[in-house]
Amino acid sequence: MTPASAPTDTLPGEGPLPVELTERLKRDPQGLVCAVIQQHDTREVLMVGWMDDEALRRTLTQGRVTFWSRSRGEYWRKGDTSGHYQYVKAVHMDCDGDALLVEVDQVGAACHTGARTCFLAGGDLGATVGERPATS
Repeated sequence: MTPASAPTDTLPGEGPLPVELTERLKRDPQGLVCAVIQQHDTREVLMVGWMDDEALRRTLTQGRVTFWSRSRGEYWRKGDTSGHYQYVKAVHMDCDGDALLVEVDQVGAACHTGARTCFLAGGDLGATVGERPATS
């Protein structure tokens, strides 16, 4: 199932995303845009998920983050089964329209492994640390 063919279970009184917003979004071939999830007060990057127009609409209108699960082929709202909720504080689109930054108040772990963030389990990849040249 693709996001476009998934049921929307739209609530009464809710409609699609505004055209001005959908025209700015640049989606991948599956109709998805990358959503970076960040803790609003500490700026800690918690996880990355994928959204189509309906997942973004739900996120913007319901106060909780909704994703499209590429592996399960369905919508999922963070915390509904784990109890680790993400309460939306702000949603930003990058300058190209191909990524979203979702600022949240995270309750519990963001990662499915039980870690606070998904970016600790993968480990440091050992990048060479660059230094900014001195200016006079």
